[in-house]
Amino acid sequence: MDKERLAAFTDAVLAIIMTILVLELEKPTHVTWEGIWELRVNYFAYALSFFWLGFMWLSHHNAWYKIKKVNNSTVVYTLLMLFFASLFPYTTSIVAQNFNNVTAQFMYGIVILLVSLSNIGISHSLNVANHGKYFKTLYDLNTWAVVLDLSIKVLGLILTVTVFPPAVLYAVLINVIVLSVSEFFKKDNN
Repeated sequence: MDKERLAAFTDAVLAIIMTILVLELEKPTHVTWEGIWELRVNYFAYALSFFWLGFMWLSHHNAWYKIKKVNNSTVVYTLLMLFFASLFPYTTSIVAQNFNNVTAQFMYGIVILLVSLSNIGISHSLNVANHGKYFKTLYDLNTWAVVLDLSIKVLGLILTVTVFPPAVLYAVLINVIVLSVSEFFKKDNN
């Protein structure tokens, strides 16, 4: 498969997923500031999912110019990543309506973790397909950053099931902030 065809397909699916996220937002029962404020958790879950997906897309986009070839493993890992990512509107909606529910938060966290692991698989397959090029554990992220990213997510899941149900959403928020800051500084240092 041509790398551009896979990139276009991924872009299209992620754009659709991000659009569906906004369609799943609950509408206020009364269009007042109080009615909108009552839905703050919905807006938080939506924004978090949108920006997490957006930074994932940015990471793909920024590394894609280095890619010469993709192989069947790249396509399979990409399909897995898109499958898990397609669950974001569903799990975001559930977690927004059940913010302090362990099961809802755990489902959201598992989707985040599976998308992350699929992306690591994509990076590995690109290393195999593109001899001479080296894609770090997750495209351009250093291994320590990926380990930190996964550790924060796993810690969030553990805290969610043991003591603080919304921990997984806050763990993802921390990841979005850390990854966006590292992306910002990476660009400024180049």
